[in-house]
Amino acid sequence: MNNNDIFKKLRVALQLRDDQIVEILELVDFRISKAELGAFFRNADHPNFMECGDQVLRNFLNGLILHLRGTKDAPKDPKALLEQNKEAVKSAKPRTSGEDKPAAKAPAKKPFKKQAPAKGKKPIPVVEKVRFKNGKDKN
Repeated sequence: MNNNDIFKKLRVALQLRDDQIVEILELVDFRISKAELGAFFRNADHPNFMECGDQVLRNFLNGLILHLRGTKDAPKDPKALLEQNKEAVKSAKPRTSGEDKPAAKAPAKKPFKKQAPAKGKKPIPVVEKVRFKNGKDKN
């Protein structure tokens, strides 16, 4: 099990979104973009996959402690935070494919009219007749 697997499992177990993970990392003054973060969660065979280093995971875990427990001066109740997170996930609408994008008007296109072949002429075939030779001579 590598750092990417651990990071993925923590993300799923705590039901964290990318923007929440970025905020947690900023608690320990570690800045990372959502795009870099998304590279950690990709499959290993994806071209944009990036190996999660020890420093990123260490900073995430330290930020997670501050996020859940708080500081010595201002302690937090971790159970209450996890319940708030679950409610936020349930209240969020599930995304549909066309919901996020505004409806763009497509330019008006002329309908395609199939032209009938002229009288007395053969229609031109779209694909030429091909004779396949698979290595066997058939005479």
